[in-house]
Amino acid sequence: MEVPGLAHNLSSPLSPCEGMIKDLSLDSIQLCERDGKSQDGSISEMEELPVPQSIRISNITCDSFKICWDMEARSKERITHYFIDLNKKENKNSNKFKHKDVPTKLVAKAVPLPMTVRGHWFLSPRTEYTVAVQTASKQTDGDYAVSEWSEIIEFCTADYSTVHLNQLLEKAEVIAGRLLPFSVFYRNHNKEYFDQCRDEHENRMLPSVKDNSGSHGSPISGKLEGIFFCCNTEFNTGKPPQDSPYGRQRFEVQADALFNPDTNLYFGDLYCMYTAYHYVILVLAPKGSPGDDFCKERLPALDLTNNRFLTCKQSEAGDGRLVFHHAQDVILEVIFTEPVELSQGKVSEISGHQLMSLSTVNAKKDPSCKTCNISVGR
Repeated sequence: MEVPGLAHNLSSPLSPCEGMIKDLSLDSIQLCERDGKSQDGSISEMEELPVPQSIRISNITCDSFKICWDMEARSKERITHYFIDLNKKENKNSNKFKHKDVPTKLVAKAVPLPMTVRGHWFLSPRTEYTVAVQTASKQTDGDYAVSEWSEIIEFCTADYSTVHLNQLLEKAEVIAGRLLPFSVFYRNHNKEYFDQCRDEHENRMLPSVKDNSGSHGSPISGKLEGIFFCCNTEFNTGKPPQDSPYGRQRFEVQADALFNPDTNLYFGDLYCMYTAYHYVILVLAPKGSPGDDFCKERLPALDLTNNRFLTCKQSEAGDGRLVFHHAQDVILEVIFTEPVELSQGKVSEISGHQLMSLSTVNAKKDPSCKTCNISVGR
């Protein structure tokens, strides 16, 4: 098996796409420039090489896919390599001022199809790409003859799988810190929000679709419906903080109303926003609910009584009470997947400030943080 390497001074003429590729874990893969013909004119066009037809993309993950195509039989035996032009669709025209030496196209030995393209350096989750293919024949003098480019195909990469989420989970466990007791979940918002809950939603807070904050590959962003709650407490008081970025009105509900043995707990994400502190997203879903069914297929489940983030246990006093603890060193964002009656708790005004700079609404994850990123795109 040959080790992938860089192929300087190689190029393919008139690539139909634009973009940048940095890596590919495929046998005998190379990266080459796309800047018209190379300086030494090492590639020439030969019409007799078959053009790939009916390109098909399958087995798509967040950082890999399989590709295959049909070819005419003529000169098929002369094919030694495939040139694969892969680009982010949204960045189609973003690189017109790029340096010509930046590698932008993949060169693979002509292996049996389908072949797997995998590389977290250039494939990101939930991202639209275009791909086109050429066949090539390496000559005895090192030059290449190439076919015309195939048609351009579009596809979109997938969300993180449970394998990737478990990697994030392990990272989150390392930084979670010790467990502190708490007794209420709370949700801050503005007065208009709670007035709307009373007047238009029959005194209920209703689930809404989660925004795009956190990891780009998170399977819950833009899909899972729920209500955000907090549970972190101040170390010196043991009570919720009096400041919030989301509004001066606060709804508080006893923890056992949302978190009890009839609830399943799932790990959703780990991220930061270019700051020293990190956020962990957890999902609370009543057993058998639509939210529970959604999470079972996509998220790692946590033991309610034994995990590093949020626990619910019977009191050691033997009085039948439930006791609750939260992780000290991460900020927990808890999504409850069902409607919540305002009558289950109380709404009051906090005495602190509305710190808008701390809002995580559609917050973008820091892609350079080694603490909360994994090697499958960001």
